[in-house]
Amino acid sequence: MYGFIIGIFVIGYLAIAFEHPIKINKTASALITGVLCWTAYIVFSSHEALGIVGELSHHLGAVAEILFFLLGAMTIVELVDAHDGFSVITDRINTRSSRTLLWVLSFITFFLSAILDNLTTAIVMVSLLRKLVSDQEQRKFYAGMVIIAANAGGAWSPLGDVTTTMLWIGGQITPLAIISNLIIPSLVCLLVPLVFLSFRMKGNLLGEEIVKETDTHEKSKLMLFVGIGGLIFVPVFKTLTHLPPYMGMLLALGVVWIVSELINSDKDEEAKHPYTPAHALSKIDTSSVLFFLGILIAIGALEATHLLSNLATWMSETIGNLDIIVIAIGLASAVIDNVPLVAATMGMYNLTDFPTDHKIWEFLAYCAGTGGSVLIIGSAAGVAVMGMEKIDFMWYVKRISFLALIGYFAGALAYLGIYSLLH
Repeated sequence: MYGFIIGIFVIGYLAIAFEHPIKINKTASALITGVLCWTAYIVFSSHEALGIVGELSHHLGAVAEILFFLLGAMTIVELVDAHDGFSVITDRINTRSSRTLLWVLSFITFFLSAILDNLTTAIVMVSLLRKLVSDQEQRKFYAGMVIIAANAGGAWSPLGDVTTTMLWIGGQITPLAIISNLIIPSLVCLLVPLVFLSFRMKGNLLGEEIVKETDTHEKSKLMLFVGIGGLIFVPVFKTLTHLPPYMGMLLALGVVWIVSELINSDKDEEAKHPYTPAHALSKIDTSSVLFFLGILIAIGALEATHLLSNLATWMSETIGNLDIIVIAIGLASAVIDNVPLVAATMGMYNLTDFPTDHKIWEFLAYCAGTGGSVLIIGSAAGVAVMGMEKIDFMWYVKRISFLALIGYFAGALAYLGIYSLLH
């Protein structure tokens, strides 16, 4: 039985990793892998079928919490974007200095991705770059820094990266602890490559001066305030009520939905449609949500059969040092999607031996969140920017990967140094 399940998972994982060469969407591979892993478990296991179905239902409940959370967050972001809410922030960037723009852009990306998520922030900032930087080669360097800043910003917030959200919903981390303990390492991860790249950026931007609207529409300001306020309120809601995070996210979505309806009540149905949640839901990346469903169900099968706990035992006996294991997982996320890596790690180490806010969970959140920046295919933000700016894989390797790598290790050393001082 174990051989069948491992074989199915490995083949599925390879199909996900080589999505582009084999031209099969990773969502389809993930869904098939998830179903087949549980099929092999129930067909070849000596356990009762009813008990296995109960285990599946248990894992599905945990997965559903993550999916509802993501759906709510994505819909809120799309509603804010539909009302041009993000222009309230981006329209205030008016510098023509190459170096100044690099710093301003990086810091806005860093903090914005902690509130939204790294993928959405990367898309918003690259869209802005297209208006500010006309030279395509010059713009690629800014885009590379956006990827690093978005992933670094997403690592220290429970809202900023899917993997950090998974750890929060799973009970491995708490918002206050992850923010206070990871913001400095994440900032170091950003600053090191930022300083290096600053020496390359000299003079002013090429192209004509861009005149932008300064009096952003009041509806845009209101939607930005309500949307971001709703997202920030989610951790507060969980702390006050002890209800799961997705409940707070659904409450925030309901409030944003009502505000959207009220401020567009004077429009007819056709004019109002682009600003409705129904339209926002049609624009969210449903494929990614289904990918998470498939891969997390597959990981659930490995966890239910105790394959992950056995792997953790083997790694502990072979490698020994948990810090090295986590750093390796982070680097692996540059090649392999960090969602299944983190999901597998959560299954390998239990909360009894490694309780909430244990060092391993915080360090995992940092490494899995920032390690993907080393290669452009290593994160959702990188893949999105790659598609938008047509950045070649090898171009990124030659010009950005080293910067991302030294930033990754600098942040990791910063976390370990701070942890050793405080403990």
